[in-house]
Amino acid sequence: MAARTILEFPHPILRRKAKKVRRIDESVHALADDLLDTLREVGGVGLAANQIGDLRRVIVIDIPEEDDPRVYVNPEIVHREGEREVTEACLSVPGYHGTIKRAIWVKARGLDRSSNVFRITADGLLAQALEHEIDHLDGILYFDHLEAHQSLARNETGREEEDDMESVAV
Repeated sequence: MAARTILEFPHPILRRKAKKVRRIDESVHALADDLLDTLREVGGVGLAANQIGDLRRVIVIDIPEEDDPRVYVNPEIVHREGEREVTEACLSVPGYHGTIKRAIWVKARGLDRSSNVFRITADGLLAQALEHEIDHLDGILYFDHLEAHQSLARNETGREEEDDMESVAV
């Protein structure tokens, strides 16, 4: 497989809603592998298929403390609880970050790459990454969650801050 180019805002595909995957076949496995290769190359936490120009509902998440990355097909958030402020960045909006509200924990479901149903309750960075990547599949970018008086901030280095887990590019 291969790393692919990450589309950057204002590319119109980033605003389109991804389509449900009807069957997990070799093309979905190839897409998942490309997403993982791309994510590893850039060092982010998560990536959605539309960020590389594919409008299928597939995301990958690679939490630094975990051994294996996660591949989710047709993921959806079924419940959110609580609210917290997080500083968030995005691989499709390089050089910027913003403070938004995300859930304290979420319940999500979908399929893994073997077509098995998954149900997960997540908090912390995993919950944030699930919300961020599933938003991508619905054409929503993190800065859409900014309140009217807030604005994006430019990173001093022009790159995402990798040292602060709450402000990693997801």
